[in-house]
Amino acid sequence: MRGLGPERPRVAMLTYSTKPRGGVVHALHLAEHLHDLGHQVHVFALGDPGAGFFRPVRAPHTILPGPGREGSLEERVAASTERLVAGLHARLHGRFDLVHAQDCIAGRAGVAVAAPEGLPVIRTVHHVDDFVSETLVSCQRHSILDPDHLLVVSRDWQRRLREEFGVDAEVVTNGVDGRRFARPSSADGSDLRARIGAEGRFLFLTVGGIEPRKGSLELVEALAKARTVVRPPPVLAVVGGHSFQDHGAYRRRVLDRAAELGVPMGEAIVLLGTVPEDELPRWYHTADAFVFPSRKEGWGLALLEALAAGLATVTTDIPVFREFLGEQDALLVPAGDAGALGDVMVRVASDRELRDRLGGRGPRVAGRFTWRRCAEQHAAIYRRVAS
Repeated sequence: MRGLGPERPRVAMLTYSTKPRGGVVHALHLAEHLHDLGHQVHVFALGDPGAGFFRPVRAPHTILPGPGREGSLEERVAASTERLVAGLHARLHGRFDLVHAQDCIAGRAGVAVAAPEGLPVIRTVHHVDDFVSETLVSCQRHSILDPDHLLVVSRDWQRRLREEFGVDAEVVTNGVDGRRFARPSSADGSDLRARIGAEGRFLFLTVGGIEPRKGSLELVEALAKARTVVRPPPVLAVVGGHSFQDHGAYRRRVLDRAAELGVPMGEAIVLLGTVPEDELPRWYHTADAFVFPSRKEGWGLALLEALAAGLATVTTDIPVFREFLGEQDALLVPAGDAGALGDVMVRVASDRELRDRLGGRGPRVAGRFTWRRCAEQHAAIYRRVAS
């Protein structure tokens, strides 16, 4: 493989997983659109080479065998970093002009492998995790401080990195595949509703699984409140759940709280886990409203998908969402306020005209953010950094 000079630098893109988490989704869409534009990009990820990514990928890629789920989080982070370093050593030499890491693990591995090669390392910081272990805090800090160039997907995280780490980062936008999530006129989710017993009931959808930063506890409490008012009682479908971190204790706390409040699992709340890629847009088209009470996000890809699908949206009033949402685009509530969230869920479930108005605005908001635009921004940065 020969490079094309500063105009088309050869990019090794690194990510820690093959699962549908935000950073991985971003990496794959970015790589595919760079590839479509004629750029030489190769994705390296940790996972099961026999299983592949969670969806087909049309950009060149290599999956390196990852470690198992055994051991503590600290041990798994260290093992993942070591596996990525080992797998990249022979594969980077003379084949690339820069390395682009999409997460903490990839950032540490990228610096370790690229430095001897004299290759610049770019790191995208999607968000900063709230680690308590000194080992993990140090790992994350070095993955931010050691690369040559930092990118973030929002102005809020640009500000936070400057304030918390004393570093400057360049903002690039995220994207969404508007055609994939656009609501077809023939949309019919009756089979999905029947699968979860939601026929004839208002259906809320959330995407991201059960974890602290997704505001899952507040969502359960808000749903309990909504179920005392809305008739028949609404259903919440939860898509997603894969995470590198172990949120088992928090998950048990959320499920225990649901039981205390008389919100039955399997009837009021249905945990769908990771759904097939071709089925995901159908859940957006089947639901009556999207609820996304995140306490912290780097951007909120699922929120952009819901908007693209024309789904009325309830979410939290946090700075990153304010960068692309106005008062007329979604219903915003204070983060962590289960009472306010419950009130707004009742409101959106009770007002068809409101849902139609919000749903009509969503595609226009999402249409401002395309993966092609994201790829073009990155291509300009690659040229500058490589030169």
